[in-house]
Amino acid sequence: MALFPIFLSVVFVVRNQSANIKKILSDATTEISSLVSDYELIVIDNSSDDDSISVLRTLTEENGLPNLQVYALTKEVDADTASWVGLENALGDFVAVIDPLADDIGFLPAMLDKAVSGADVVFASNEQKAPQSLAYRAAYIVFDALYKRFNGIHLANEAPQYRVLSKSVVNFILQHPQPAMSYRHLPATGGFARVNLSYSATPKISHTKRLGESTDRGMRLLVSTTRAPMRLVTSLSLFGAAANLVYSIYVIAIGFLKADVAPGWISLSLQQSGMFFLISLVLLVLGEYILHMVSLSNEGPLYHVGQEFTSARMTRREKLNIEEAAAQPAQAPGRHPERVG
Repeated sequence: MALFPIFLSVVFVVRNQSANIKKILSDATTEISSLVSDYELIVIDNSSDDDSISVLRTLTEENGLPNLQVYALTKEVDADTASWVGLENALGDFVAVIDPLADDIGFLPAMLDKAVSGADVVFASNEQKAPQSLAYRAAYIVFDALYKRFNGIHLANEAPQYRVLSKSVVNFILQHPQPAMSYRHLPATGGFARVNLSYSATPKISHTKRLGESTDRGMRLLVSTTRAPMRLVTSLSLFGAAANLVYSIYVIAIGFLKADVAPGWISLSLQQSGMFFLISLVLLVLGEYILHMVSLSNEGPLYHVGQEFTSARMTRREKLNIEEAAAQPAQAPGRHPERVG
């Protein structure tokens, strides 16, 4: 296996994996240490309610794993937000985001080969999916179709969660007002050199994905990354106002051209069309105002890191100490430095 001369940051998001986290991180350390010249493992604990924190703290001790950073969130957030916590704290030349239960870390060398060859973004899609309920699959198809219609990309195929990003891409996302929300799609839509790969591996995940777990996240992603839903509301409001105005003109024309109109029909029709015309205008103005306020909004943080701890052993520091010691000139035997009196 080729050794890539880069500093790689690897982000893992875990929750309630106290029984498996030690093996997951040990296997990842073995894999990555033989793959790159320097690395760091960034673990985001997504508010576990088991003893994952205790296990992770043990792994950062002197006899634990090297180059490990742990960020424990105080409340559970969606996977994209949790991943972004790791990315904005990453120091590497490249950052890999891996779901240890769904993605195959063994495919990372192929992704790094594309990254060091000039690709700013490398996506990897697993052809074997985790078990999904029927409702989840149906909703996912609809979501992907809507997202492609509004944003021009098929999110699951063209911007999967398993990815390697260069530092320039991470810095670009940092300039966005809501980087945690835009992190999922910006690498695919920002104009960077991009490569999409696919592989086949059995996911380690055991539970079936259900619709309720992803509905809120999907709606937030769909609404926050495009103005299309609100623009649809304002367009319908404009259409409603125009339709009621045309209907009012039609009612007036009938009043002038027809002699046998039912009593009260003209006044009632004009009253209703006028009222709906005003309501449509109000909705149009409110929709445009909401779009404007969203563009100027400065929301509070989506997450809070409650605990943070780092490995007692950092191999890059050990390498720096070795290089500094080797750089000092050796003194000849029997000679001592002069004393200044």
